[in-house]
Amino acid sequence: MTLASLAFALYVASITGANWMISHVGHAVPGAAHELLVAPGLEAPSGVYLAGLTFVARDIVQRLAGLKVGVGAILVGAIISWWVSSATLALASGATFLLSETCDFLVYTPLQARHFPFAVVGSGLVSDAVDSTVFLALAGLPLSALLPGQLVGKAWLVLAGGGAAGLLRRFGPFKNPA
Repeated sequence: MTLASLAFALYVASITGANWMISHVGHAVPGAAHELLVAPGLEAPSGVYLAGLTFVARDIVQRLAGLKVGVGAILVGAIISWWVSSATLALASGATFLLSETCDFLVYTPLQARHFPFAVVGSGLVSDAVDSTVFLALAGLPLSALLPGQLVGKAWLVLAGGGAAGLLRRFGPFKNPA
């Protein structure tokens, strides 16, 4: 299996897993989703951790295989999510990831060739804000109660992804040009 195929599989799995977790992991909140603690006194839908991972996986897929393959992964992830969560979550997730992919394209793409770790963090944080707000609204989840936790939970993974990107830039397709 190539590195690009592995990144594609990780991206699809993180999309699907995030949607599955919202329906199955954490404590159920009536009229909302299953939630987990992301910081003291702050909760978010339980899929937040894998949703944060998707931003990093998306950047790796784009770096290794291109933007079209990244969009393909979103579509595959949304289709699989339809079966592991609910139609509402799958549609909200797919639409939101396509929107945040556009934000990612505007931030990550011009920066990634020379500043890979910064591009991962910058595009991840922009996508975090857009993705969190739009997803909660489309999924019918309470924005005022869950947005702070969504932002913090995803930011933890984006920052960790930036650190990983810093390590990866020393290898093959992740190297910055000289």
